[in-house]
Amino acid sequence: MTRAAAAGLAGLALCGLAGCGGSSRAATSTAAPGVPAAAVAPRVAPVVTGALPHDPAAFTEGLVWHDGVFYESTGLYGSSDVRRVRPSDGRVLARRALPRRMFGEGLALVRGRLVQLTWKERTALVWDTRGLRRAGGFRYAGQGWGLARLGRRLVMSDGTATLRVVDPATFRVVRRVRVTDGGAPVTQLNELEVIRGRIWANVWQSDDIVVIDPATGRVRLRIDGSGLRGLLPPGGRPEVLNGIAWDPASQAVYVTGKWWPRVFRLRLPGVA
Repeated sequence: MTRAAAAGLAGLALCGLAGCGGSSRAATSTAAPGVPAAAVAPRVAPVVTGALPHDPAAFTEGLVWHDGVFYESTGLYGSSDVRRVRPSDGRVLARRALPRRMFGEGLALVRGRLVQLTWKERTALVWDTRGLRRAGGFRYAGQGWGLARLGRRLVMSDGTATLRVVDPATFRVVRRVRVTDGGAPVTQLNELEVIRGRIWANVWQSDDIVVIDPATGRVRLRIDGSGLRGLLPPGGRPEVLNGIAWDPASQAVYVTGKWWPRVFRLRLPGVA
């Protein structure tokens, strides 16, 4: 499994992606045999309302908005870290490198501390937000991909169609949520965020975001982020869309990708 600060924002078109020159995939999805087509989640393109610089060398695995800054987890063995980033110019204000044997993954803020997953190391690292100092850790079974706060719990992904809801004090699994769309399992669930009670999940190896009902696991909406690529500056080596952050104060959704030189602010009418 493989897991891209820029200037030149002037002149960026703020528009629905269907009209931004990016290719938007058809709004179709395949239901499981015997499942009515109406049960398949609709596909929509977001409206881009702004863009911010982002470190094109950041292999983004987790993104959190807190107190006016981004906290970000980056991956790859030998270069993983956790960092605090100023949104206005993408400047990294503080960072802590992970041991070279660890691959950073999902990130969540809970009880005033950051919890960062690792891919195959079965270890969650806990950091304070002020100095990004280690403040503990947990062990868990299997792989770690995405992480988000879900009420008083954490929800984590591992690349399968099953999300684990865990107790943040112990990382004990409280329950599991099987994610489906049209009755078919949705695998490759990656970075997570919880927005207005729904779980938003990047789907690895695609530029899709699925919006999941945490009570049933049913996908209620598919967000087609493929058109965002047309808004990236030429050059570089941008990988998949990955990284979702939510600012409840401004009701803003922010997304980025692995090795992306931009963070985009999105709006979905009637959703966020």
